[in-house]
Amino acid sequence: MSHTALRVGIASFAHGHANSYAAALHSLPEAVLAGVWDDQQQRGEQAAAKYETTFHPQLDALLTSCDAIIVAAENTHHHDLVLRAAAAGVHVLCEKPLATTAAAARAMVQACKTANVQLGTAFPVRYSPTVRRLREMVRTGALGKTLMVRATNRGTYPGGWFGDPQLAGGGALMDHIVHVADLLRWIWGSEFRTVYAEAATRYYELPVDDCGLLLITMEDGVVVSLDPSWSRPAQSFPTWGDVTMEVTGTAGIAAIDVFAQNVELYSNRNIRARLVPWGDDFDRLMISDWLSALQAGKPAPISGEDGLRAVELVESAYHSARTHLPVPIERD
Repeated sequence: MSHTALRVGIASFAHGHANSYAAALHSLPEAVLAGVWDDQQQRGEQAAAKYETTFHPQLDALLTSCDAIIVAAENTHHHDLVLRAAAAGVHVLCEKPLATTAAAARAMVQACKTANVQLGTAFPVRYSPTVRRLREMVRTGALGKTLMVRATNRGTYPGGWFGDPQLAGGGALMDHIVHVADLLRWIWGSEFRTVYAEAATRYYELPVDDCGLLLITMEDGVVVSLDPSWSRPAQSFPTWGDVTMEVTGTAGIAAIDVFAQNVELYSNRNIRARLVPWGDDFDRLMISDWLSALQAGKPAPISGEDGLRAVELVESAYHSARTHLPVPIERD
């Protein structure tokens, strides 16, 4: 395995997670942040200055200077950016959701496969030690046969382009289904069979949904409820989401809260309570694992296909919400 540091670029700082990824790249010896591209020049220049790297006004210039890129643009731009990276022979880690439609996600997976470049999807919640312990318990049969899962990814409305259907491709369901969707497939090793969903706009005056509820049936018979709403108070809720899962099995139950590794801080310097994390940096663990796979010539640990499966669930959920009927999940 080569120990030469990989040259990694970041395509867009539209998504706030780009800052965490840039910080991770700075802290990891196996990579260097080789440059930044952004379609908003000021935002890109500020990010490049902050992380002591080069701003490239043209995407092609970034691609020619990198071994891999992280795409953190608005959701609808993921497709074009990933296809351009594939054409340039550059490996990609793409922010979730992988795309706004299953057709676009499939095209991205196929383009990277054809170009022989690795496509990864950013699902850092897999690196939660709590999630990994739950997976171990499920896989070893400690809970018996799983009957049902009650899950949430309730959070705050992120603002900005997340409320623009042309850029986000949807609202809360587009934003907050995919993390739990990926965990369900990864932990239980089963695909989605059907979904019944309701969605609405109740909290904000937006042209996209801000709340909803899903009932999912997995192919192994497990029934899942998922609340992906932007229902937490924007001015006071301390995290972007609250990924939780309560698993009911024939031999026991287990409940996890992914963001429980923190200290609650109440200070007059802050307008709200703040959670100070003491545990693992999921983004850093994800980036490190992705880089190690690239250096070893192995497939991305969380693949483009993993991202595609989550998008298929999202697309079917929106179909169900429009028709108010259960919808079968169609896979390629």
